[in-house]
Parts: sequence; C-alpha cells; structure tokens
Amino acid sequence: MSQKYQLKLCFRGYYYAAVFCSSVFLILAAPTFTNFLNSKLLAETAMSQDLVAASFFQQGVTRYNRQDLQGAEYAFRQALRRDPNLEVARNYLGNIFMLQHRPDVAMQEYADAVKINPNYSEAYYNLGLAFHRQGQKEAAITTYRQALVIDPSMAAAQYNLGLVLYEQGQLEEAIAAYQQAINLDSSNANAYFNLAIALQQQGQVEPAIAAYRQVLKLDPQNATAQNNLGSLIAMNGQPAEAVSVYQQAVRQNPKNATAYYNLGVTLYNQGDIKKASSALKRARNQYREQGNTEQVEKIEQLMQQIVQIQEQPSQAETSEQQPPNELETPVNPDDLPMSGEEESTSFNTEQY
Repeated sequence: MSQKYQLKLCFRGYYYAAVFCSSVFLILAAPTFTNFLNSKLLAETAMSQDLVAASFFQQGVTRYNRQDLQGAEYAFRQALRRDPNLEVARNYLGNIFMLQHRPDVAMQEYADAVKINPNYSEAYYNLGLAFHRQGQKEAAITTYRQALVIDPSMAAAQYNLGLVLYEQGQLEEAIAAYQQAINLDSSNANAYFNLAIALQQQGQVEPAIAAYRQVLKLDPQNATAQNNLGSLIAMNGQPAEAVSVYQQAVRQNPKNATAYYNLGVTLYNQGDIKKASSALKRARNQYREQGNTEQVEKIEQLMQQIVQIQEQPSQAETSEQQPPNELETPVNPDDLPMSGEEESTSFNTEQY
C-alpha cells in the first residue's frame, strides 16, 4: 500500500495528529479534595481546653459527616467563638465552603487556619486546591509545595501539583510530580493516566506506553487509556498488538466509536480491507446513534476514498498528488476541561 494513502489514527496529543475524532482524549483528572481528618480520632481527643468549644467542635464533626453542612457550620462557628485558635475548625469551614462551591470564602478560612498553625499541611493543601479552582495557578503551585515541605508523604498534594504544572506547560516538572505521587500511592490510576499524557506529549513513547499499561491494570474499563495505548502502539510499529487493544476496547464497550474507528484504520493500514470496512461501518453506526452527523459524514467520505483507492491501485502507487485534505488536516477536538471542574471525567474520584 502506498505510504501516501496510509490512513491516520484518531488520537489527539501525539504530534502525528488525528484525522478527526469526536472524543476528547487528553482529559485531566480533577484534583482530589481530601479531608484528611479522622473523625473517630477527633471524638476521642480534646481539641480545646474549653469544654464548651470542644463540645461544639464535636457537634460540627458529627453534622459534617452527616452532610448537614448548615448545622456543621453553625457548630464550628460557635466553637471558634469560644476558642479562636481551633485551626481544625477553620479547615472544616473551608471544606464546607468548597462543597458549596464558594472557593473564595473557603480560601479565607484555610488562610486563617495556617496563620494559627503554620505547620498545618492539610490546610495548605486545601488552600492550594482553592487557588487551583479559582485559576490562581502560581499561588496553587506555591501552596501545594508548602504542604509537601511540611508533609512530603502527602500523595494528593503531589498529584495536584502535577496537574497544575501540566496546565502551566511545565511538562518535565509535571512528570516528576506524577512519578512522586505514584511512588506515594501506586494505586492512583489517574496519576498514571496523566503521566502517560505528559510523556507522550514529550515524545517519550515507550514510557507513555508503560504508563498506559499501568492504568489498564488498575482500571481495565478505561476506554480513553485503551484508545491512546492502541494508537501509541500502532505508531510504534506494532499494529497487530494495537488491533488486539482496540478489539479489547470494543468488547468491553460495544458503543466505543473511536475504538472502532482506530481499529478500522489499523486494519486498513495492514491491508485487511474487509475487516477494516466492517469496523469503520460500526464506527459510523455508533456516531449515528450519538447524533454526531459530522463524524458520520466524514467516515462515509473516508470509506468512499478507500473504495476509490481500491479501484485504482496503480494510480495510488504512482500518483504524486497528496490525499484529499480531509485525510491530511487534523481537526481539533473540543477544548480540554480544566482540572478541578466538576464535569471533568467519569473516572475521577473526589473525596471529602
């Protein structure tokens, strides 16, 4: 098959860009909002020498754990009236305001907490998260790093630091942060996923492949990781393994239009036109079910071009003309969601 007529994979982020795709591949996992406090321990430990303040504080913890945020806020306020130095109550109030999507108010509570206790790593972490969600990225970087100076074992801070560094275009620093987050918590599939994205953008194909494999060990249903892994493997000259990855993806999710598309492209480039056409038809049908008429039309045009190439093999081998623009011009997918937005991805986990 002439190299000029070789189709390209639907894969965004790698510099051999895609023909088209409907899904956003390079999705950042949202920062984990963690409440590090152990409520059982708090119930057994006097948080204040003022017994009334301690009682109100425990009421606040109980109501917070029951998701009675209004009642919890009242109790923590009463505790702070009796004992203004309860930094943990300030941290809880910050958490409440974050849950209520009021990061500007939350930042003040976290800032007050670290003023009371400059070694309060959890409050620094949460302050960093509030900065992050407000788009104050340099402040977020500084604050996450301060949390890590106090507590180098804080995996969530390393992970979120990687996110914000990636958003700032500091790929090497982001990779280092993700790797450290993985060292601290090897079960974090999102850290491996984001590490793979950063590595592939740097052109480090083999390490990116290894990272995607780790994602799929931890999260076998991650269709985005499967598609990206298959695309990297195919581009790395291993089309047979790429076909296997895509086939696994469509077995797990028969509605995965992108996997069908990439499977069809890879089979076509291997010369298996019959199976390629079948996979492309499945991709077209899935896009049609989704109501994505633009992608349906593009696949139909692509399939027509394949037929034309098959009918004129000699011209395909000898012509100096480039393939039609539809096969050459990458079409940018939708903009990436910002890390920390609630709607980021289905596989993100936020802990409070």
